[in-house]
Amino acid sequence: MCAGILIERCSKCPSKSILHQAYSGQHLCGKCLSDSIRKRTSKELRKQLILPKNARHEDDSPFRLLVAISGGKDSAVLLSTIVDIIGQRRDVEIIAGCVDEGIDGYRKPSMECARELAKTLGIRFVSVSYSELGYDEMDTVVSKMPGMGELHDEARGMKPCSFCGVFRRQGLNSLARKTKADIMALGHNLDDMAQSILMNLQKGDIERSVRLAPHTESPVEGLTPRIVPLRWIPEQEIHAHAVVSNLPFFHGDCPHAPGAMRQLSRDIVADLEQITPGSRHGLLHSLEEIRRLYRDSTKETASTIKKCSICKEVTSRTVCQACTMKSWLSEV
Repeated sequence: MCAGILIERCSKCPSKSILHQAYSGQHLCGKCLSDSIRKRTSKELRKQLILPKNARHEDDSPFRLLVAISGGKDSAVLLSTIVDIIGQRRDVEIIAGCVDEGIDGYRKPSMECARELAKTLGIRFVSVSYSELGYDEMDTVVSKMPGMGELHDEARGMKPCSFCGVFRRQGLNSLARKTKADIMALGHNLDDMAQSILMNLQKGDIERSVRLAPHTESPVEGLTPRIVPLRWIPEQEIHAHAVVSNLPFFHGDCPHAPGAMRQLSRDIVADLEQITPGSRHGLLHSLEEIRRLYRDSTKETASTIKKCSICKEVTSRTVCQACTMKSWLSEV
């Protein structure tokens, strides 16, 4: 050990810490961190996933929980923790679902990690690709973006993530239908949630923030409700837990991500947290209060729900964004 370097003890046991929670002041060892993550995830699952004592359907088929995984650290922790908490229930079937966006050098190795994890946990693995959904693969989309920008003002200046996010949502909807899922779990962590809230506030789009998962109390007709059990857990803690637990996950970043608005929001949220520990929690608490006030003052009715005139997916427009983008791509 280098002179002058002090390894702090865990705040909860005699072991050496591996992580400092600046927002709580605690130092945690690997085991205590993992116990803390399990406890917080279990609390959110009880709140977001309302299961009766026997969750089977009338035909005796099990309640189906689709866990969206990508091969990354967040979904690896999500799936392994959910299996640990409710995996022994015979009335619940946990299914791992992955969307293949078609990104060379990135998606194949990450999907291998996702498959390996599902196999290790004894969980059924299903996948769907953009090509199966009728969309161009993302590498092709990126190559066509300059041409789309020349033909359509709305497409000009868009980043790859704008297209991928839209197509990926359709992929998840397809997996939910394919598996007849009752609920879908997403691996969004606290940093992801804070970034989304900040981006929506920048756009003045309060309604989009209100529609963020979890959807337990406000399901949308035609969509499998989403839950986000990891939403209060910081990304750094999830990464540390995945490493100490030896979970298989892909460490690489998407090659098309640089320049996306989320990258800028990521830096801003990180700076806020560095200056004022607890800022990420504050943003999420603020959303919860906004959501409560919004629901108290607004009565949403079924008449506000639309379906795309082309693909029949749920949308707020006459033609959904996915079909609009697909049309743009067909012209290049």
